[in-house]
Amino acid sequence: MLATAYTDSGTARDTSLATVNPPSRDATAGTPPPSPHSSKAAVEYTPSKPGSPKSRHSEPPSSSSGQTALTNFDPLEVIGSGSFGLIRKVRRKTDGKVLARKEIDYRKMSDREKRQLVAEVNILRELRHPHIVRYYERYVDRDNCLIYIIMEYCEGGDLSSVIKRCRKESRTIPEPVVWSLVTQLLLALCECHHPPPKRSGTPRAVVLHRDIKPDNVFLDAEQNIKLGDFGLSRVMDDPDTQFARTYVGTPFYMSPELVNEAQYNTKSDIWSLGCLVYEMCALEPPFQAKSQSGLAAKIKLGKIPEIPKCYSNELRNAIKSMLQVNHAKRPTAVELLKLDRIQICLAQRDINLA
Repeated sequence: MLATAYTDSGTARDTSLATVNPPSRDATAGTPPPSPHSSKAAVEYTPSKPGSPKSRHSEPPSSSSGQTALTNFDPLEVIGSGSFGLIRKVRRKTDGKVLARKEIDYRKMSDREKRQLVAEVNILRELRHPHIVRYYERYVDRDNCLIYIIMEYCEGGDLSSVIKRCRKESRTIPEPVVWSLVTQLLLALCECHHPPPKRSGTPRAVVLHRDIKPDNVFLDAEQNIKLGDFGLSRVMDDPDTQFARTYVGTPFYMSPELVNEAQYNTKSDIWSLGCLVYEMCALEPPFQAKSQSGLAAKIKLGKIPEIPKCYSNELRNAIKSMLQVNHAKRPTAVELLKLDRIQICLAQRDINLA
């Protein structure tokens, strides 16, 4: 699928990232910088089931005409590209708002890839949160086999570029910034893992992101965190009894249960979050190897190098709790929000979760 670079102003941050991510005069020109490891591409493997029927959701989602996507927006520069299309910055004619438009050619997509696209759109339609990249609309041009997805545009780039810059300049991300970013990500994950009911009272389905990594964490103009790229996400109607079976994600951030090709749930996202937080501190992923089998062995073992001594034991312990090999021992997003340092960040942001 496409790597996503999406913007909107969220609530003001309590701790600025300006010291580690100075705003560029043209933060949107070209494709965002790649991750520290170019091999960290997302992969997906679904065990084949002979004779299983094709999903009825193999067709792209229908909506208004693709012509509307072209006439209602002024095209600006291309900011990303992928196997099936590109991402373009656009300006909405009605109000001048700058957005991101995914332009996807689905004619060469397999049924699985079409289902994945449909699932992403359906998930994004349901998610409305200050720390999740916002979905606005989609348009289908059936004559040209194109689908246009209008998204929030995040001009601050992604977290991987922040980490890459700090590593290049041999400086760490200040601990207050780390806690602030973690708090915002946990709020986004709570919306996914522990969603509030709809206005009608109908329960919302739990969403597994399944590809949490620095490349999929974006920053808006005010340096607020936005979790994005739900292309590998999965909806679970009953997370207490249901486990996912499809093996997806990015190898460096895969949980032990994914590596073991076992069932998994929301705790797999918590593991990936632990890897991400570790990387914010150490400026490199916690598990690295020269081969896939070597990486899998290290993940299964779960031993990680210590983060730099400039960080507190509280942060160190939080990371270790998320990187428990036994998923049952990992905390939930709600439990992590109860940490003292997280509570301080919530108070500074004037957020009450009671």
